[in-house]
Amino acid sequence: VDIFWCFKGEARRGERAGWRQAQRRIMAMMSCRAGDFYYGGRWVRADSKQRRFPCVNPATEQIFDDIGLATPKVVSDAVYAARECYDQGDWSSQTPKQVSRRIYLLRKTAELIRKEKGALASTETRDCGKPLEESEWDVDDASGVFEHFASVLERRVMTRDVDLGDDSFAGSLRAEAVGVVALITPWNYPLLMACWKVAPALAAGCCVVLKPSEHASLTCLHLASILHRSGFPPGSFNLITGDGPSAGAALASHPHVHKTSFTGSTATGESVALAAARQCKPCSLELGGKSALIVFEDCDIDKAVEWAMFGCFWTNGQICSATSRVLVHSSIHDDLLEALQARTLEIRAGDPMSRGTRLGPLVSAAQRDRVVGMIRRAEEEGARLVCGGGRPKGVVMDGVGYFVEPTVFADVDDSSELWREEVFGPVLAVRPFDTEEEAVEAANATKYGLAAAVISSDAARCERVARRMRTGLVWVNCSQPCFPQLPWGGKVGRASGHGRDLGEAGLDAYLDLKSVVTYTSADKWDWYPQQHKSKL
Repeated sequence: VDIFWCFKGEARRGERAGWRQAQRRIMAMMSCRAGDFYYGGRWVRADSKQRRFPCVNPATEQIFDDIGLATPKVVSDAVYAARECYDQGDWSSQTPKQVSRRIYLLRKTAELIRKEKGALASTETRDCGKPLEESEWDVDDASGVFEHFASVLERRVMTRDVDLGDDSFAGSLRAEAVGVVALITPWNYPLLMACWKVAPALAAGCCVVLKPSEHASLTCLHLASILHRSGFPPGSFNLITGDGPSAGAALASHPHVHKTSFTGSTATGESVALAAARQCKPCSLELGGKSALIVFEDCDIDKAVEWAMFGCFWTNGQICSATSRVLVHSSIHDDLLEALQARTLEIRAGDPMSRGTRLGPLVSAAQRDRVVGMIRRAEEEGARLVCGGGRPKGVVMDGVGYFVEPTVFADVDDSSELWREEVFGPVLAVRPFDTEEEAVEAANATKYGLAAAVISSDAARCERVARRMRTGLVWVNCSQPCFPQLPWGGKVGRASGHGRDLGEAGLDAYLDLKSVVTYTSADKWDWYPQQHKSKL
């Protein structure tokens, strides 16, 4: 009701001020935001002279909102707000009272996210194009992440005694907040990826500066409103919006940031790591992937096809962990490929706001063009197009929207771009194999190390293959399910990054260890014996 009356008032004002400005105010009301950036416990508007970034609905190609682009000064202001909160010491302390306060605030946030699920999900779908039911699933998961880290914090002992093996000394180990942390998140899971980082950082007592991708920031702005209403103290959570070269680079290299956590492309991750290395500061990186799904001959083909599709076409194919390389035992290769083709052609693509849609548009025109370019080059390199490769047929969007058909290739050369490089779109590449050894070797033959999957009715074989995968994640008889109880991240030393989100390790990422040694003996240390008695 409130939104209805706001809309009427804004519509009248829109006749005078222009519909674009009126629409922006309406969207701001719906997300409960009162400005462009949030830091120091208040909303701040961007300078009216600064250019803004348009929010384009990928399904309609229409601008429906815009966001502010933070200047280096805005970035610095947000970091200083976080630093001031951290330096005050109260928020970041690990006293039982303060830990209990953080647990309460985390659970309050989870509750508000659940209550505002409808607005969050619809905004997410308009902003990044994923089907509405997937957005709703993401919002449920986002709430669950805050609940998870509240429970982890509840169980965690922040100070514990350590037996040093010497009666003259007492030892203790303390876990302390890292400090001010920069969190830079991607556009494929705008709200959820932010929560993966924000929840544990706040649980640890860190002071956060979040910069979401400029391509999908609106649900993160809504999250700022939720955290404000939950009661987090000024400066504990701060949010800026902007592009990578300006806002992202300024944040990652800011001297008062103690740690950066980044999720995104491998190329950008390298720049973030270099910025941290120049200041001898830590960073966590969750980067790209080119994951393999190995399907053995003893599988249920229908189930294998379902997981092959879900493993690559979920989130419109824009998943860093997508099992986009499918290795199929040669004895069932043709049967599985035929079933995969038939099922892929049945996928309902179209308006992501319509329930039952299972494939929406890619996030932007640039991303669509990139994916289509890789499809065309794969054809030129000799891969066989089984299905897809163009715009979905029957989509009722009248030729509008950044849509790409779910696409399957066979006879893909293992040296080709399609087999080796991340597509970040709904494109599967299929190859046969003859032996388990051959399959494992092919799956591991990649610079990435994020995830892998194996499908077989032989439990011993699944365990054997899972053990040999050089990845941080392995799915057995499935692909893509993710739970906050288990850590998420790539194999160290490969191009998928290092560090972990989620699990108990997700909290550890924002804690620093301090060793305290106390001399408890009544005796003098007397390493330097006194030659003469002191007159004191």
